[in-house]
Amino acid sequence: MDSPTIFLVDNGSLRPAATFALRTIAGALSQRVNMRIEPVSLLHSHKIPAGKLNGMPATIVKRRLRELLAEGQREFLILPLFLGPSLAITDYLPTMIEELREECPDLCVKIAESMAGADVDNPDPRLAQILVDHVLNQIPLREGVSVAMVDHGTPHKPVNVLRNTVAAQLAAKLQVPVQACSMERRDGPEYAFNDPLLENLATVKGDSDTHLILGMFFILPGRHAGEGGDVAEIIEGLIKRDHFKSIHVCPLLGEHPLLLDVLADRLKEARAG
Repeated sequence: MDSPTIFLVDNGSLRPAATFALRTIAGALSQRVNMRIEPVSLLHSHKIPAGKLNGMPATIVKRRLRELLAEGQREFLILPLFLGPSLAITDYLPTMIEELREECPDLCVKIAESMAGADVDNPDPRLAQILVDHVLNQIPLREGVSVAMVDHGTPHKPVNVLRNTVAAQLAAKLQVPVQACSMERRDGPEYAFNDPLLENLATVKGDSDTHLILGMFFILPGRHAGEGGDVAEIIEGLIKRDHFKSIHVCPLLGEHPLLLDVLADRLKEARAG
């Protein structure tokens, strides 16, 4: 049996910063586990001009699988750079693999667990620890300082359960309240579990005399997180409307060294399973 080709897979972005960050993590993980880990996106990134990626074009899973299948490779392991069981990993990716298997029946793809692990009600505690470290590196926790944690928002309830569980773990570790919130949500009462939205946070917690520390439940920069992203625009609006005296935004999860520990364990589990 061939050794599997290992992909570290993010959702993908049209912003070069996301691809550079994915490549950095894949390179560091490759050194950590002494195996070659390919950075591959699920969608979008292949549309970035190579000139914006130091001349190295990005690729996506479907395209890269087809290339390697043509070369005779049949064994693959996908390591999701996803916090939880996003529909992109649990629905879109398996469907795409089955379509490729119709063309190549001996294709074998194993998908590792997301970073949280198999149980969103009992996620890997290192996710909360990363947030603890990031929060404590901001301003001191004292009277007049509130803590919130924001994620993208999701149509898939288990991903929201994960966010809320990690927020509760963060609160327990910090011994202060933590308000979980979403960057955005779909319309309709069936998606109300994402509330409150970050843009409405001051109506739930804090006032114009409150300093806010915002934990970022995002892994990589892109259109939503990072410089010039949607979260940054929402924060600018909160400040302009005097909802908070100041907002201190934590680094992304992908910037913490513990992330590599988590990914190495998910990879080890998948290879052993």
